[in-house]
Amino acid sequence: MSVFADLGRHPGWPVRLGPLQVRAGTVELRGPRLFDGSKWSRLRIRDREYLERWEPTAQEGWDERNATLSWPAQWSSLRAMARRGTTIPLMILVDGEVAGQITVGNIVRGSLRSAWIGYWVAADRAGGGVATAAVALLTDHAFRDAGLHRLEATVRPENAASIRVLTKSGYREEGLFKRYLDVAGQWRDHLCFALTVEEVSDGLVRRLVARGDARLP
Repeated sequence: MSVFADLGRHPGWPVRLGPLQVRAGTVELRGPRLFDGSKWSRLRIRDREYLERWEPTAQEGWDERNATLSWPAQWSSLRAMARRGTTIPLMILVDGEVAGQITVGNIVRGSLRSAWIGYWVAADRAGGGVATAAVALLTDHAFRDAGLHRLEATVRPENAASIRVLTKSGYREEGLFKRYLDVAGQWRDHLCFALTVEEVSDGLVRRLVARGDARLP
C-alpha cells in the first residue's frame, strides 16, 4: 500500500495489514470506522471484568465511556491524532469481525523515532494467537513503513497473558516502573518491554510463520 507523508498524514498511515492466519482465525488490522461503534461497545461492556482490571482509571464509569454513543467522539479523536502523525490506531479483525484494538501511540520523530504499543482483545478470542499476530503485524509496519526505531509496551506484572504475548512476539523486558499508572483506582507497578528495529531485521511475522505459530494465506 502507498505510504503518505503529505496532506497532514505521516508515513505508515492510512494502512490495512494482514491477513495472517492463527488458531483463532484470520487476523487483519484496519483503521477505525464510524460504524464500528455498536460492535466495539458490545464487546467492551460484555468483557468489562476481563478488561477493566488492566486499563487506566477514568472519571467516567465503564458503561458510560464504552457506550455506543461515546464511540463517534473517540473515532474522531483517533482519526485526528493519526492525521497529525502521533498515533497509528487500528481495529483488530478476526474472520472479518471486530475483535479488539491495537495502537501505536505517542509517536516522537526526530532523533528518537519512538512510540508505545498497546492492545486489547475480546475475551472469547483470547488464547488463540490473535494478540500475538496483531502485535507482529503492527510492529513490522511501524519499523518498516512508519520509520520508527523503537517500540515499548508497559504491562502489570500480574498480567501473565499479556506478558506471554509480548515475549512470544520478541519483546524483551527492560525493567520495572514503580507506581507507573493509575489502574483500577490505585497506582500500579508496570514492567517495561521494548524492541528496536535492529533486533528484528527479519520481521516478527516471518518469525511467527517460521515457528508454525501463524500462516500466510
